[in-house]
Parts: sequence; C-alpha cells; structure tokens
Amino acid sequence: MSRVDDLPRRTRAQAGTLPPPRALPQSLAGNPALPYPAIAQELSALRLQIPGVHGCVLGGVDGLLVTHNLQNGADPDDLAALAATTYGLGRQVGFRLGQGDFQQSTVRNAGGYLSVYAINGEALLAVVGTDSINVARLHLHAPTTAARLAELLDGVSPATS
Repeated sequence: MSRVDDLPRRTRAQAGTLPPPRALPQSLAGNPALPYPAIAQELSALRLQIPGVHGCVLGGVDGLLVTHNLQNGADPDDLAALAATTYGLGRQVGFRLGQGDFQQSTVRNAGGYLSVYAINGEALLAVVGTDSINVARLHLHAPTTAARLAELLDGVSPATS
C-alpha cells in the first residue's frame, strides 16, 4: 500500500504561462438589434439539412441563451451554459497545447451528440443530435452555418442596459 507522499506531483510552479484574463464581450442575450428572423432561418436550415439534428442553440460565450430551435425538450438555457463551458475548456486546451483558438468540440453520449462551434469571439452554435446523426456531414455543414451567423452578428450594436 503506497502512501500519499509517494504519489507523483508537480514540483515546479508554472508561473507566467497563463494568458492575461480577457474581458468578455457585451452579452448578446436579449439584444433587440439582433436579426432574429435571419438567425432562426439559419438554425432551421441546419436542422432540416442534417437528419438526426434535434435542434440548435445560439448562445454567448458568457453562457447566456440568445435563441434556439430545440425540439427534444432539452432546456435551451442549460445548453447555452454547457456550450460556454465546452468553449472554455476547449479554449484552455488550445492555449496549453499551442494549437490556437477554439473552433469546435463534439461530445458523444450513449443517446446522442452535442457539438459546439465557435461563431466569433462572442457567440457559439450548439447542435444537439441523435446517436444516428452523420457527424461527418454535420461537421461539413455546421461551420458554414457558423460563418453565416457570424456575418449576421457582425456590426450588431451591443445591448445597452
């Protein structure tokens, strides 16, 4: 039986390796300047284009819901928060490995998938799919949808409180 002192551990501090904290952009949630009909059209097109997609969530990197078209009873607010958590983890992985900015992450569970795509520095596209979804096809089409969403979001004035 080994003692706790025998377990491996970091012995050297890694000071100065973290990037400076960045300020979060102004939240997109509830912004009346957003082109909601055009956003809804993009989310619906992706859902209809890929069989097995239950729906999409557009959320901010702050974890707040902007809009969604979920059809499976999942809580869209929870999924927006999970997408932001996935983004945060992916961002740190990219930084630590020197691989650049977060682009996409997919989580596979027994009953389906959650894929999160970076739209821009402010927003994320989360796609919920069944276990039978063609993930390669999703990865082919979702980045194009994310790029179109980025164009729709560019130039939108931040909501003022």
